Amino acid sequence: MKNYLEMTHEQRKKALAELQIEFEEQKAAGLKLDMSRGKPDATQLNLSMDMLQQNPYDLIYTRKGTDVRNYGELAGVDEAKELFADLLGLKMENIIMGGQSSLALMYDTVIKAYVLGVYGGSKPWGQQGPIKFLCPVPGYDRHFLITQEFGIEMINIPMTKSGPDMAMVKEYVESDPSVKGIWCVPKYSNPTGVTYSADTVEAFAALKPAADDFRIFWDNAYFVHGFREKDDKLVNIFDRCKKHGSEDMVYEFLSTSKVTFSGAGVAVLAASENNIRFLTRQMSVQTLGYDKINQLRHVRYFKNVEGLKNHMQKQANYLRPKFDVVLAGLNSGLKAAGIGKWTNPKGGYFVSFDGLPGTAKRCVQLCEEAGVKLTPAGSCFPYGVDPEDKNIRIAPSYPSTPELYKSMNVFCICQKIAALEVLLEEDAPKKEHHHKKDSKKKVSELEPSKD
Repeated sequence: MKNYLEMTHEQRKKALAELQIEFEEQKAAGLKLDMSRGKPDATQLNLSMDMLQQNPYDLIYTRKGTDVRNYGELAGVDEAKELFADLLGLKMENIIMGGQSSLALMYDTVIKAYVLGVYGGSKPWGQQGPIKFLCPVPGYDRHFLITQEFGIEMINIPMTKSGPDMAMVKEYVESDPSVKGIWCVPKYSNPTGVTYSADTVEAFAALKPAADDFRIFWDNAYFVHGFREKDDKLVNIFDRCKKHGSEDMVYEFLSTSKVTFSGAGVAVLAASENNIRFLTRQMSVQTLGYDKINQLRHVRYFKNVEGLKNHMQKQANYLRPKFDVVLAGLNSGLKAAGIGKWTNPKGGYFVSFDGLPGTAKRCVQLCEEAGVKLTPAGSCFPYGVDPEDKNIRIAPSYPSTPELYKSMNVFCICQKIAALEVLLEEDAPKKEHHHKKDSKKKVSELEPSKD
């Protein structure tokens, strides 16, 4: 396959015509494949089924004699708090156990900040006029939906290989008191797979916000989700914050949604003891406690951090081949064409693909016509708007391996069609010569990943 950027106009027209025949063949196959969300498939969920085989009479009392079937233990059972504190390098007093979803905890925390305020803040966010949130992009679509729901202005912060552009973060946070927070997925970021470097974590801890109620929403969703031989190491942000006296600035979230059952896991909020006391008081009006039976079920199943990590090794062995299929498909289908770049993550749930500017929506549309459902183009940006219309999030976890082979074949065909359409449009005589050169300069930045 010749590099599309080096083809003549006639070669591009011929290549597009051939691809359109392939595309029609794929449409005729009647595929119905789904790569739209990073959710586990049934086989992966089955890895946790033994947890449900525990004797229910062993799940009644905590070690201090609390009957978990009844009210009480607002912040969660000690055994669960201890397990996750050990995992995160914190104390039990830094932990609140939530329900099955960390997303629900994050939403709830934003609501409370907006309506009731945060520890150390002068008044609730909602009483301060227009406020802003920083959003590393590409990022997690559901983070952006939360802030959009409350009418909070979102500001794009470019992601680098070591995390968000911290010079930009520092400038906004330290100069503008209307900036109230930032969304972060610090390990195996959604969707890029980037793990924040030690310098990035240090820079976060060293921030001196202009607002007295600024918070870092540290969504550590993929804390034990490495699937390569060497796992990335994420520096403990609370350790760095202690050095700077900024522990109250951070809310950390995680859950077992992709550890055990997405619909029946346990969620965790980790924070400074000041924040924990403040949030627990707010919670006491809202609830008498979350599902303590499920908390105890998880603890008795894993026993300790080592047991949890051993369980995740089973998942790693199952997910790794799926990512290998996606990466092999991109390398064989698109690398020689020179029309995209993509990540090669060591963990998490996604591969982030950047095509030529102006191709993402078209590619997703074509894939849908051919029976392959993808996350909508632009989803990884606030308001669903990718300024360059080039990023697509690929989620390998849900389809079976044979389905992934078919899906990636369709994806590559559609991406090539979208790219050739853009290049042929640029070839048109009505386009000014300097516009072509500018466009090609953008394209030249998209060399395929050599990882």
